[in-house]
Amino acid sequence: MTEPATRRTPGKEPRISTGVPGLDDVLCGGLTPSRLYLLEGTPGTGKTTIALQFLREGAARGERALYVTLSETSDELRAAAATHGWSLDGIDVYELVDEMGLDPDSEQSILHPSELELGETVKDVIARVGETKPDRVVFDSLSELRLLAQNPLRYRRQILALKRFFAKRACTVLLLDDKTSETGDVQLHSIAHGVISLDQMAREYGSERRRLRIVKMRGIKFSGGHHDFALETGGIRVFPRLIASQHHAAFDPVAKSTGSAELDLLLGGGLVPGTNMLLLGPSGVGKTTTAVRCMKAALERGETATYYLFDEGLATLMTRAATLGMDLRPHIESGRLTITQIDPAEVSPGEFATMAREAVEKRGSSVVVIDSLNAYLHAMPGEEFLVLQMHELLSYLNQQGITTLLVLGQHGVVGEVRTDVDMSYLSDGILLFRFFEAQGMVRTALSVMKSRVNAHERTIRELKLSEGGLEVGQALEDFEGVLTGLPAYRGKVAMLTGQAPAGGEA
Repeated sequence: MTEPATRRTPGKEPRISTGVPGLDDVLCGGLTPSRLYLLEGTPGTGKTTIALQFLREGAARGERALYVTLSETSDELRAAAATHGWSLDGIDVYELVDEMGLDPDSEQSILHPSELELGETVKDVIARVGETKPDRVVFDSLSELRLLAQNPLRYRRQILALKRFFAKRACTVLLLDDKTSETGDVQLHSIAHGVISLDQMAREYGSERRRLRIVKMRGIKFSGGHHDFALETGGIRVFPRLIASQHHAAFDPVAKSTGSAELDLLLGGGLVPGTNMLLLGPSGVGKTTTAVRCMKAALERGETATYYLFDEGLATLMTRAATLGMDLRPHIESGRLTITQIDPAEVSPGEFATMAREAVEKRGSSVVVIDSLNAYLHAMPGEEFLVLQMHELLSYLNQQGITTLLVLGQHGVVGEVRTDVDMSYLSDGILLFRFFEAQGMVRTALSVMKSRVNAHERTIRELKLSEGGLEVGQALEDFEGVLTGLPAYRGKVAMLTGQAPAGGEA
C-alpha cells in the first residue's frame, strides 16, 4: 500500500498563507496545505487576481508555483500581472490548450472514459508537474474542462482523477470556476476540500460592491458570512466582517473634559472612554464645531484621534476650525490627528469598519469622530443591515475604550425637525442641539437627552460659537418651549452676547 506523501495529525495541520491581505484572517490562519480548493465566481469578480496572489506568495516563500491555463494565454496573464505592478518570475505558466487544440479537426475529450487513464492533454500536465514538482498549483478554469468533458459523469470523473493525482504529490491546488454550470450544481462543492465564493453587485450609483463567502472548509474554523473586498491596483484586499465580541481591551472609564467647563457640567463630568455620544440637531447648529472642540481637548492631553469626514471638504473643515480658534494643523503635523475624507459611494461598510479598526489598533487612536452618519447611511443605497453593521462597529469601539463622537443631522430648522434614521438606541449619550428665537435673534440651545454612564444635567443651556471655539451659557430657566423653537420668556435670564465670527458653522 502506497503511503501518503505527508503524514499529519488530524486537527493539527499547519497553515499556508493565501497571499491575500485579510483572507487569512477570514480563514483563521490560512489554508491547509496539500488540499484541493475551489474558487468560484462570475467573470470580473477577481478569481485570476486571487490566484496570482496565491502563487506569488508561494514563490516569495521559496515554493514552486505552477499556473495551468485553458482560458488565457501566457502573455495575457503576464499583462494582467503587470497592471498590478507584479512580475511572474518564479511562476511556471503552462498553456494547456495550444493552437492545435483549438482546431475543430482535432476535437477530443481531455480524459478517456476509464477512471484509470488520463487523456493525452492531461498527460502533458502530469509531465509538467513531474518536471517542476510544484507546491502550489492553479487550474484555470473548470468551465473549459466541463465543455471538453461533454457530459456530467465524465466531468466528475476528471475532477476526481485530478484531485487524487495532486493529493499524492503534496500540492495545494486552486481550481477556478466561473459558475457557468447549471443552477444548483454543487458536485464541485462535494469534491473540493474548501470552497470560496466571490460575488459582485452593481449598484445604481457608485462603484460595484465585491464580497466573498467561505462556503465550506473542512477541518478548520473560519469566519462565516459575507466579507467585503476591494479589487484595486496592487491586488485584492479582503475586509473581514467585524465581530465585536471577539475584541476586548482593558481601560479606565473615567470621564475626561471636553475642553469646556460648562459643557462638562452639562454632561455630568465630561466624556467617558468606552462610550459613544450622538450629536443630534439640524444643519448648521454647531454639531461639527462641538465635536472638534471635544476632540481637540483630547489632543491637547496628548491623546491620538481619527476624524472621518463624509460631508464637507477637508480644507473647509480646517479653515472653519482655525477661524473658531481651534487650529488643527499642529496636531496633524505631530501625527496625533488623522483626518480621512471618505467618499461613501466608493467605500463599502466592511472597508470602513476595517479603517476604524486600524485607526485604533495600529495608530492608537483614543477618540474617533464620524461626521456624519447621514452620509454614511444614505450614500450606500441597497446595503442591507447597514444599521446592524454600525451597531457592531460601535460595540467594538466601546469595548476598546474609545470615545466615539457621532454627528447626525436632522431635517428642518425651527419648529418640527425629523430624522430619517433612528440611531438613538445605539448611542450611550445624546447631545441635542436646537435653534430658537429670542430678542429678535436666532440662537442655539443645547441639552443632554440621554447618558448611560453619567448623572447629567436636565437643564437647557444656550450655545454660542465664538473666536474661542464654543461658549456654553447658563440654564435657560426663564424660558418655556425652547426645544420647539418658539419659546416664551418668563424672567430675566441674560442671553449670551455677540455674533458667531465669519466662517462659523452656519
